[in-house]
Amino acid sequence: MQALQLTGWKRPGELVEVDVPEPGPGQVLLRIGGAGACHSDLHLMHDFEAGIVPWNPPFTLGHENAGWVEALGAGVHGVEVGEPVAVYGPWGCGRCRRCAQGMENYCERPDLVDAAAGGLGADGGMAEYMLVPSVRHLVGIGDLDPVDAAPLTDAGLTPYHAVKRALPLLVPGSTAVVIGAGGLGHLAVQMLRALSPATVVAVDRRPEAVALAESVGAHAGVVADDGAAEAIRDLSGGQGADLVLDVVGADETLALGASVARPMGQLTIVGIAGGTLPISFFGIPYEVSVATTYWGSLPELQEVLALAQAGAISAHVQRFSLDDAPTAYERLAAGQIEGRAVIVPS
Repeated sequence: MQALQLTGWKRPGELVEVDVPEPGPGQVLLRIGGAGACHSDLHLMHDFEAGIVPWNPPFTLGHENAGWVEALGAGVHGVEVGEPVAVYGPWGCGRCRRCAQGMENYCERPDLVDAAAGGLGADGGMAEYMLVPSVRHLVGIGDLDPVDAAPLTDAGLTPYHAVKRALPLLVPGSTAVVIGAGGLGHLAVQMLRALSPATVVAVDRRPEAVALAESVGAHAGVVADDGAAEAIRDLSGGQGADLVLDVVGADETLALGASVARPMGQLTIVGIAGGTLPISFFGIPYEVSVATTYWGSLPELQEVLALAQAGAISAHVQRFSLDDAPTAYERLAAGQIEGRAVIVPS
């Protein structure tokens, strides 16, 4: 079968021929219905070098995956052949305290695993079939289309975790700002609308991304230019934002987030664009909490999928065939994808 693989650091994904995997004891083989193309994959292709992470190419890309159970390894119970499922992305040791809580994104013994996820060290979903090491990583998706469900495993789960931890701040009269209205941001907007009474403001440098955010529920959109901070403050009644989600993470977006945060608010850094935020006593408003988050928990993925099944959120997707996957990444790097690009291998 064909697979889009990262064959080396600082190289684009390459279509190669690989064998169809066979599930061993405890493993599950999936037929992939959709695999999301994530901006973090571009960092693998353009920025990462040997030694940055404890795993190396080659491996098949695609860490946002959904499809159908194709075959079961010996001893596997709890799923049936043909069942539609999504793959919980982060793969931990399965034994530590965090993993026992369903928080494999924060596994305390990463030295016991060979990869961070399928698509991040292990073979992911940008192929017709994908091998999942344990049934515990699978969540049923009901009648959701796997193409729509796949982005929810990261582009949905990651902002959901960040939003959920801030919900006590988002009371009536509060303001939430989402910086970056792309794959994660347009879903964050929908989650904020579904789960809180906050006024939701979406910010992006691309007018078309701002328009997408407004179309899926943002109360207001702001183009990230020199007047963005003033515009956000005006929209918050001069008080600033109780929550800022920076799903970009560049120097300029972090500076913008700090400048518009309200005292006692939260600035959550989700994006990995490599920016830094200087912290000093007068550098940020009083009692603003700054945090980084990584992915989310298995129970939270179940909650995200339930929101989608209820029609409260939906990923705006652009479909690409596996042959066109390299083009999808080129368009993603050029800022030409609205929402999420999803590779459909079949």
